[in-house]
Amino acid sequence: MNSKQRVLAAMTRQSLPDRVPLQFDLSRALADRLCQKHSISPHYTTAYYEDVTYRLSNNELRVAMGSDCVVVGASLPRGYQHPVDKDGCIINEFKMRMRQGPIYMEVVEHPLAHVTEAAEVEDFPFPDPLAEGRFDDAAALIEKYRDENFIVGDVELTMFDMMQQLVGMEKLLTDMATGAPYIEPLIEKCKNFALAIGQQLVRMGVDGIWTGDDFGAQHGLLISPRMWRQYFKEHYREIYAAFKAINPHIVIMQHCDGAVAPILEEWIEVGLEVFNPVQPNVPGHDPQELKRRFGDRLSFWGAIDQQKLLPFGSPAEIEADVKAKIEVLGQGGGYMVAPAHIIQADTPIENVEAFIAAVKKHGTYE
Repeated sequence: MNSKQRVLAAMTRQSLPDRVPLQFDLSRALADRLCQKHSISPHYTTAYYEDVTYRLSNNELRVAMGSDCVVVGASLPRGYQHPVDKDGCIINEFKMRMRQGPIYMEVVEHPLAHVTEAAEVEDFPFPDPLAEGRFDDAAALIEKYRDENFIVGDVELTMFDMMQQLVGMEKLLTDMATGAPYIEPLIEKCKNFALAIGQQLVRMGVDGIWTGDDFGAQHGLLISPRMWRQYFKEHYREIYAAFKAINPHIVIMQHCDGAVAPILEEWIEVGLEVFNPVQPNVPGHDPQELKRRFGDRLSFWGAIDQQKLLPFGSPAEIEADVKAKIEVLGQGGGYMVAPAHIIQADTPIENVEAFIAAVKKHGTYE
């Protein structure tokens, strides 16, 4: 099997792959060091939201290191650069003021921090999702890798995540609870932006589409299942159906951090096919329980701890965890091994390599 066939077999559960497929993302610091080690020139695709940049970048390096997937998405329009203010903060296309934090770029000024009415959302200018040049890198990567690798089209910050970056988390949650009149129009506006990007990526030939909203935290959901049902469930049904209308074989992949097991059943109902990142060490995410409850209807992508294990564990501990996750989540197929988030600069290169080697060693199906 080549990488594309391997991922398709695993994620669709229609046949058993030769081995469990592998995918991972690298922070800039790690990618730069690993590019130097592998004599590969770094290549960064600057996304419309900074964190997504590291999902889309350095695909050549990741494939060389063993990734079965290539991740593509929307970048900045051709010739456009983020303006930088006097304090060194960038102003992105959504007018979010952002500065570099200890790990991630952080929003320090939310452009809709004082929104109250639907008209304010309607008047707020969103960038053009199909601006010229936005898909230049995606097109080149699809052309280069489409025959051998599984191509993931990234559409993270689909609704809730984009809303919280525009409004601010505390205000957004309060206003959702009280039913502020701007909430539904903002959901619609964020959804339509993401949907336009996703539909374009599906038309361009990606194999899977990766939407993303983080409804979970370390100990439970950020919003109740009732509120998720009220505001987001049917929008996700519509989004997934729109992608399937273009390509019925597109694989629907959803990123959602945190402890979100209470809404998985209903998420499957509206069309979810692959759950990422299967964050470990949170309530409801016991691998055996997830596989038992959902394994006949849902594939899993992730489950390797990048908070403590990868940065601070030994190679032997990493190998043991990878082996254990494969034995449970990979039973009968339906699993792609990956860290539960972008691997950060505090992870030694030796541990990244130990993770990859463990997948190759323990992922083979007899």
